[in-house]
Order: sequence, then C-alpha cells, then structure tokens
Amino acid sequence: MCAVQAGFLGKRTLILEKNDKVGAKILISGGGRCNYTNLYASAQQFISGNEHFCKSTLSQWTVEDTIGFFETYGITGKEKTLGQLFPVTDNARDIVKVFTSLCNDLGQEIWCNAPVENIERSDDKFAVTIENNGRRETLLSGKVVIASGGLPIPKMGASDFGLRTARKFGLKITETAPALVPLTITGKDQPWYELLSGNSIFCRVWNDRISFEENILFTHWGLSGPAILQISTYWRPGEFINIDLLPNQNIADLIANEREANGKKMLLAYLAGLFTRKFAEALGDRLPADKNLASLSKADIENLSQLIHHFKVKPAGDKGYDKAEVMRGGVSTDELSSKTLEVKKVPGLYFGGECVDVTGWLGGYNFQWAWASGFVIAQSI
Repeated sequence: MCAVQAGFLGKRTLILEKNDKVGAKILISGGGRCNYTNLYASAQQFISGNEHFCKSTLSQWTVEDTIGFFETYGITGKEKTLGQLFPVTDNARDIVKVFTSLCNDLGQEIWCNAPVENIERSDDKFAVTIENNGRRETLLSGKVVIASGGLPIPKMGASDFGLRTARKFGLKITETAPALVPLTITGKDQPWYELLSGNSIFCRVWNDRISFEENILFTHWGLSGPAILQISTYWRPGEFINIDLLPNQNIADLIANEREANGKKMLLAYLAGLFTRKFAEALGDRLPADKNLASLSKADIENLSQLIHHFKVKPAGDKGYDKAEVMRGGVSTDELSSKTLEVKKVPGLYFGGECVDVTGWLGGYNFQWAWASGFVIAQSI
C-alpha cells in the first residue's frame, strides 16, 4: 500500500521482500478469503500504550477510503459477521493482485528472496545491506520504511526484524506478546475440555477490561474461537476469564417456565435442547442431571445459573506465536510522529503496520491499520 500510494504521487520505491512471493499473510487471512477491513473500524478497536496515537492515521485513510480503493480496482466487498468485509470472490489472491498489478503499472519494483541483513545511517542516507539471490548488495536511500510485521507464524517468514532494527536505532519497544491467540487449559480440568472438543457455542466472554459476544470453540487443549481470540489480547497470565454460556437469556427464568409446562422433563434433556447433547452431558458432570425440572431445589437452580452465566476459566497460557493472528506491543508510539509515522529522532526512518504498538481486534481491523499506515507514510517519504 505504501509503495502504491507513493507511486500515485510520482515517488519511486523498492520493496524488499524476504519471502519468495509477496502477501503471504494476506493469503492465509480469513481462511484464505481475506477480511480486508471492517465497516466499524475506529480507534476504539485498537489497543496501544497511547490510545490516541492511531486516531490521526485512521482519520487520514478511512474505511470508506479502503472500500473505494479496492472497488476502483475490481474488488467488491461483502459484509459477514460484525462488519467484516470480504471480497465477493472469497479469494485473498485478488487482494494481493491489486497491489502487485499497481506496483507493476506504477514502476514500483519488488525484489523477492531479498532479506535485509543490516541498516546503517550515514549522514543523510541509509545503507541497506541485503542478500539478493545469493550475493550481498548494499543499497543507498534517503528514506526507509519498516513494514516487516510482527512475530506470529514464523514458518511463513515472520521475524523480529522490525524490533531489532528499532532497538539498533535506540527506540523503545513496548513489551510484545501473542495476541488474538487460542488459550490453553492444563491440569485436572483438561480432560473435561477434551470431552467437549469440537463444540462451538455463542457466548459472552469478559474480564474487568472488555466484553465480547461471539462463538467460542472448545478444543482438546483449551479454548479458541472468535470470542476467545478477541479477549486473549486483553488477558494476562494468572487472570480469570468469565463466560456466559447463554447470553441475553436467564437460565433460571427458562427453567421456571419449562417446569410449569413439563416438570417431569429431565434436566439433562432440557439442557440438550439448549446446547448440543455432548455439551449438556459435560455440564451434567457438574449438575444434578438425573433430576427432573420439578425436583430442582433453589440451590440447584443457583448452581445452574452460576455455571451457565458465570463460567470461570483460568487459562494456563496461550498457543504462542505459531497460532497467534497478530503481535501485541511493538515499536513504542512515543518514538513516532502520529501524523507521519516517522521516527522522531531518526529523520527518514518510518515504521508501519504490525511492528508498531497498535493492535486491532479480530475481523479486518489490523488490515485497516496496515492500509492506513501505508498511505500515511507514503505522503511523507
């Protein structure tokens, strides 16, 4: 995006790509469909050491700008869950093709298999040393943009290059961690989760900082699914997560209504009507499942309500960068101009995208930050 927008302004750029092809992370996003923005994206869906930092960038390149840009080049969007916008073709390759075609049309070069080994600054130039098809080469430029992503999915080429470069130039790094990542359960509770593996349930998931209503997925090692990925960004080791397994309803009221009409129905059978049979049986391990509804005591109902509406989980950890969608933390926003994303104390050096301490929710928000930061940097270089 940065190269394309710079090209529109008549500026020449060279993209140095470590992998043998561009857009690897775009190609796997959204299950290969690429949810390339979110209709509701605003600064509120991003976390950062400075909650106001992203506002300038997101206002310079809006969701409407993203939609219009892709429509201009043949990508029509369709909305799915909670404002997520996908190409109507459901093909992430179409997104990558927009950029590669425009770079070609605008004369913006892309060198693949060209990992950067070192960046030095001398006077008003940067010396960028790369390995290009087996030989070392040093390039000189007045401006350098670091848009090398974060640490997640190292098998696709992710690395700490952006963080190492920032440290090399004396920049502060906000502590990094996997984000939008599944959470693990260990110990005596793990067998219970294994029994439920494969069950997906719409829930409300919350802690003292945030709340999300989406599906959770039980797995043999813990919890995943959109709601868990969302709250994982706000979770810290040692903390509990609360889950309402039946949001927007009251299990006590439901039981009271049902027992008047069908008091002989067994609790297990009733729960199987609300959830899957497998999930009801697992809940039955913690409830008097062999009682009929009419026989449930006040204490039974209270225990049921607590289990259904205040299911507490204390994750042991997360699945790490191999399974994380994004990285939390990164180059401190204190080091960058919020208007241009240029490093304040190193003129001509810019950081954009995931390597900056700006992390969006699941559902296209991080792509919106990527496109916006690319646009903003292009105006300044």
